[in-house]
Amino acid sequence: MSESTATAASTADQNGAVPGEPVKKDENSRRGNWGNQIEFVLTSVGYAVGLGNVWRFPYLCYRNGGGAFMLPYFIMLVFCGIPLFFLELSFGQFASLGCLGVWKISPMFKGVGYGMMVVSTYIGIYYNVVICIAFYYFFMSMTNLLPWTYCNNPWNTADCTGVLGSGHHLNASLANGTSSLVTGVSEVVNRTKRTSPSEEYWKHYVLNISDDIGNFGEVRLPILGCLAVSWLVVFLCLIRGVKSSGKVVYFTATFPYVVLTILFIRGITLDGAINGIKYYLTPQWQKVLDAKVWGDAASQIFYSLGCAWGGLITMASYNKFHNNCFRDSIIISITNCATSVYAGFVIFSILGFMAFHLNVPVSEVADHGPGLAFVAYPEALTLLPISPLWSLLFFFMLILLGLGTQFCLLETLVTAIVDEVGTDWIIRNKTVVTLAVAIVGFLLGVPLTTQAGIYWLLLMDNYAASFSLVIISCIMCICIMYIYGHRNYFKDVEMMLGFPPPLFFKVCWRFISPLIISFILIFTVIQYKPITYNDYVYPGWSLAIGFAMALSSVICIPVYALYKISRSPGATFRERLKHACRSHPKWGPALQEHRTGRYAPMASEDTVEARPLHQKEELKDELKEEGKEKEKERKDEISLTIQGSNGSTNTNNNPNPSA
Repeated sequence: MSESTATAASTADQNGAVPGEPVKKDENSRRGNWGNQIEFVLTSVGYAVGLGNVWRFPYLCYRNGGGAFMLPYFIMLVFCGIPLFFLELSFGQFASLGCLGVWKISPMFKGVGYGMMVVSTYIGIYYNVVICIAFYYFFMSMTNLLPWTYCNNPWNTADCTGVLGSGHHLNASLANGTSSLVTGVSEVVNRTKRTSPSEEYWKHYVLNISDDIGNFGEVRLPILGCLAVSWLVVFLCLIRGVKSSGKVVYFTATFPYVVLTILFIRGITLDGAINGIKYYLTPQWQKVLDAKVWGDAASQIFYSLGCAWGGLITMASYNKFHNNCFRDSIIISITNCATSVYAGFVIFSILGFMAFHLNVPVSEVADHGPGLAFVAYPEALTLLPISPLWSLLFFFMLILLGLGTQFCLLETLVTAIVDEVGTDWIIRNKTVVTLAVAIVGFLLGVPLTTQAGIYWLLLMDNYAASFSLVIISCIMCICIMYIYGHRNYFKDVEMMLGFPPPLFFKVCWRFISPLIISFILIFTVIQYKPITYNDYVYPGWSLAIGFAMALSSVICIPVYALYKISRSPGATFRERLKHACRSHPKWGPALQEHRTGRYAPMASEDTVEARPLHQKEELKDELKEEGKEKEKERKDEISLTIQGSNGSTNTNNNPNPSA
């Protein structure tokens, strides 16, 4: 073996590659890295910017004081959102591990990683169902006349009253077939509650909704087919992990902004649009003093950025070690929140136009969740000239927004599995793992395509990822700052970035962010109301299932902690607890070239003081034992060399037998 070959093999080993493979410095060839930093930023933007930016933020804004809501919203962004975002990015990037592997920092808390996996599983199941419904509406928009425009369809009831046909000017291309529709303006006025054709299309045709959450009925085959399409698209985009998804996000993360801009330009030119925007922005300053407004602002920041889902840790784990994730966290967080504000302009310009046509206040047509995406907005689209075109654009935008988040949810689960098993076979066959996770996700989503599917979807949305996320995030902060030690983590960040975290972030990580997270948790408990869907009240047994889903992710934390303590060495509980909290010897940078200072492979007495505080005594004992073992090995090697008769001794210090 030549010296150059030995050097190449050594470099390959440091980068996790097979000896003989071409490697690049600072690249983890075994696990993979992003092609470039633009791919990471776009993927993270796609992950953070999702359907909630379109249907949740505008609703919260008008419910909590319009423009006045922006004040608590941006305060929570600065003191909670960006610091938590930076914490998770730096956590994953430093260790180059997913949401399970990073807990080598303190193995007793690995249950937090399992909790993140459970949350991502729940969200991934129902999130793709929402995407598949957007696919369905997208396909149904490929027509000359949107099917939810009028009330003359087999699925419509006698209560249906269309916006078109009530005396307003109709588009010439849409006027055909209006004669048998609406009975007139007087009947619209007399009705206590108008049932729109888009609402009946959603309930009676798309969902064919049952009367109870326990009455599953039949599987809606069109929705099931779209669900299969949705999972297939996600799988194909992740077939090569971040190498393939990193290329796809150039389109999926940027094109929604093109569509938003097109819809915004069209929206502000419509009659009544300015009234909708005024309603969206007009501040009601008295509401700033309401604790509920601050709670909603903190919750929206927390959930919209995707904190505690495990996705941020996973995406950052594919970064190069010295990437400036501090810069990235600020860019991505601000982009996410700016998108929410921008989407609000688009939504409320259309809702203002709709209110103008219905001659009702904007507050009566505004909605949130599926009601906005699949009822109010589709109805507004029917009022636009060339409505199928705008419908195609809108639902295509929803699909792309959803896929950007879904990519990261699936990659979080796959990365956690691959990192945890860690064998060469599973790393080489990561595509098989991705396919398996996609198939399981599809099968678990099938019940959500039944006639009772919408009830279960909303149950999962309200409970599976609610207060559990807050608890997971709070425990993560406590573990890193107080168990591992804030000084140690600040040194880790400085070692990675070349500069320590700014003082503001140090204070937020240790004090402010945990306090805000605790506030969110308390507020969530105080504000709790049993879930309803329109007039349907969920039965008690279904709420119990909802709480079970919420607790299933949280319960992972104490269960795993007790398991780890029971398996740790020590004569007393305190010794076992201390050992379980101690960082694993493999904690630190993934590549050998980055393991310097206290992470250097050959530690000496001089480096003990650089170790985390809770490891000093244990490390000194380990070094003494290691010194005794090396002395014994050296004596044995000398003895073997003297006694060897064939002259072919080969010690660890001489890897080249022919030298």
